[in-house]
Amino acid sequence: MTTSAPARDTGHARWTFRLRMPSTACSALAGEWDRCRWVWNECVAKSKAVHLHNKATGEKRPCGPAQLDRMLSAARQTTPWLREGSSVPQQQIIRDFGRSRAKAHTDIRERLPMRQRAGMPKWKKKRDALPTLNYTRRGFRLKNGRLHLAGGIVLTVVWSRDLPAEPSSVRVYQDSLGHWYASFVVPAQVQPLPRTGRVIGIDWGVKETATTTSDSHDLPHAEHGRKAKEKLTRYERMMARRKPAKGQPASKGYREAKKLRAKAHRKIARQRQDTGRKWAKKVVRDHDAIAVEDFRPKFLAQSKMARKAADAAIGATKRALIEMGRKHGRDIRLVHPAHATTDCAHCGARAKHRMPLGERTHTCTACGTETPRDKNSARVMLHRAGLTPAGAKGIRPSGAPLQKAA
Repeated sequence: MTTSAPARDTGHARWTFRLRMPSTACSALAGEWDRCRWVWNECVAKSKAVHLHNKATGEKRPCGPAQLDRMLSAARQTTPWLREGSSVPQQQIIRDFGRSRAKAHTDIRERLPMRQRAGMPKWKKKRDALPTLNYTRRGFRLKNGRLHLAGGIVLTVVWSRDLPAEPSSVRVYQDSLGHWYASFVVPAQVQPLPRTGRVIGIDWGVKETATTTSDSHDLPHAEHGRKAKEKLTRYERMMARRKPAKGQPASKGYREAKKLRAKAHRKIARQRQDTGRKWAKKVVRDHDAIAVEDFRPKFLAQSKMARKAADAAIGATKRALIEMGRKHGRDIRLVHPAHATTDCAHCGARAKHRMPLGERTHTCTACGTETPRDKNSARVMLHRAGLTPAGAKGIRPSGAPLQKAA
């Protein structure tokens, strides 16, 4: 009988738990978030001022985390209100600001199109920004099953499962429904599954979320968003009727309608997440090696299929598959999608013309083989990854580069 190998560490993972929040803890966290939001906005103002100064004088004055840390130290010395809060989340929000700003500068240097760039950090407004507080190991501790944060804040965690190891950091945040969560970072552990000797190729699409070389592992489009469209439309109309004038606070009816809409969106997101994870676990459990199309569905947002593509949640399903494969020690290979629909999986010949989207059958002009379009693409993924399935004939199609899933 085949047995699983012992778990081993690899990277990090997040374990999220719901929090029970008394009114005193809510008030304390709201105060901490007000201070962190003030620090973020000061970082935005400082960054803009340095940018305008450098542009006017031609200098290259830096505005990185080191300079912003000195700004925070000076502000805490002169502002008693800021000093009342813990320095840990304030320092961490400066780190978050630095990463956000660095990503925006990287996208500018790489000359990415505007729609693909990460924007520069913006102001966090009181009515729009949801609280997010990050604590490193020196800013929290777990005692008697409760979460103790710096500043004397004690929170009750709903432990739905046991943490596998000592957490290195925690993020306390509030979602759009007003619920509070604690997300712990712990070392990820590989839990190898028994070997099966089988491989599979996966092609992403819109008509079906995932088409594979195995008919029993295809993932049909669940259409969770389409099923909830009527309810979402009603909430949108409620919000439109009660929308406040610019600069005016929202009414109670508007806030209630907004909460109902957020609740519906959260349900849809969880349905998509549940569907993707269950499918990913089935695929990973039944196969040793998986060739996955390295498909990036961002461009579909500009097409006529934007709504259906968003409802398919291809990106989230792909991430779930990669994470599940890493967790269970499977071989996940990301394959570039170039020419996947024009290559023949049987003989490797490449068609001279692109196939229109309405043509669902791939007919090879070289060998005359007729196969469903998406099934052919899934089989091409296998060949390109070097995982030629049993019984496959012909050569491996030449094509795009292959990369390992990190």
